[in-house]
Amino acid sequence: MAEQSVIVVGGGVIGACCAYYLRKSGWDVTIVERETFGAACSHGNCGLISPSHALPLAVPGTIAKTLPMMFKRDAPLRVAPRFDPTLWAWLMKFATRCKEAPMLEAAAGRHALLQSSVTLYKDLFDAEGIDCEWESRGAYFIYQSGSGMDSYVKSDKWLQQFGLGAERISGEQMESREPSLKPGTTAGAWYYEMDAHLRPDKLMQGLKATLEKIGVTVLEGTSITGFAKERGEAAALRTSAGDMQAGRYVLATGAWTPKLNEWIGTKIPIQPGKGYSITYPRPGSCPAAPLAFMEQKVIVTPFKSGYRLGSTMEFAGYDSTINKERLGALKRGASLYLHEPYCEPEEEQWYGWRPMTYDGKPVIDTSPAMSNVAVAAGHNMLGLSMGSATGKLVDEMLSDGQPHIDLKPFAIDRF
Repeated sequence: MAEQSVIVVGGGVIGACCAYYLRKSGWDVTIVERETFGAACSHGNCGLISPSHALPLAVPGTIAKTLPMMFKRDAPLRVAPRFDPTLWAWLMKFATRCKEAPMLEAAAGRHALLQSSVTLYKDLFDAEGIDCEWESRGAYFIYQSGSGMDSYVKSDKWLQQFGLGAERISGEQMESREPSLKPGTTAGAWYYEMDAHLRPDKLMQGLKATLEKIGVTVLEGTSITGFAKERGEAAALRTSAGDMQAGRYVLATGAWTPKLNEWIGTKIPIQPGKGYSITYPRPGSCPAAPLAFMEQKVIVTPFKSGYRLGSTMEFAGYDSTINKERLGALKRGASLYLHEPYCEPEEEQWYGWRPMTYDGKPVIDTSPAMSNVAVAAGHNMLGLSMGSATGKLVDEMLSDGQPHIDLKPFAIDRF
């Protein structure tokens, strides 16, 4: 076993970025992925790179807004009725975070990761020549009602504390800027110029080609069953292909991380928040930039080579079925605003489990039970947006470097 070797468990965007920066620092890197590299949440998400999303989901007023509808099958935020004490405990702790002070504390940590990632992604793409249809066109948060527009003023003021204020645009101005919108359908929008977007599947294809080019081994279809431990360290990773040994290990396992809590040595409170998307060709009347229809919680992303409707959140455990009603809600939401909300043929229906923590921050830290195992998981809805900075931080942790941003907000012992 080489001391400078590391096994990264998880072939999503977080695992891929960890592998990239570790390999660039001289580590011998192997990725172990239970299914296919670049699948799951890293494949069909909306492709947003969102510095504007510094605020967590738990903001003041969230419970009051969502509680009356959260058990409806097509609600933007839905809880599937079932007996699940772990979920209810998570929701109770989430509710305690819906206050200004904890919200701003979480936002500070999220903001640092998001800002770093934008810069690091640009550097990575320039260095490696990855073409993932990156576009820096900003994003519009669109409201159907004047009361909705006004309700967002407080959120924008909170974001101004981090230098993330938006441009407020009237409905008439929005229709002039974006001819794909039907006349009279919007009261206005908030425009975040700093946001960007890319095509996630092309990013993952580019990352895989880059990793293999620089000498990273990618093992697909290999599940893990735990660790062999020895004197407070991981002596081997137990997998379906046999035991694997390395000097260090990284768990970038997303929504599956709670399944490993027994070995990690603590209960990381991640809930799988199920998101959906539908991918189409670009319609004839296609938006120039991503549009988020805030009251319907529907996001429209125009890629150079396609078009995607996505979002919603469903707490249904590890349910692997596609809820057609939720796909229908995406279509209905877009149809309220757009001349051509979608077009045939429908290329893909998709779901993915977002790794949701109740405080809105990921875990980037060392396992309490094994000193040579790092955990990088729980990025909520922002794994893509936070991927490069997380990978850089994990490399700095393992390579004994000075973290380029403060790691304290992401400590594993905060739960």
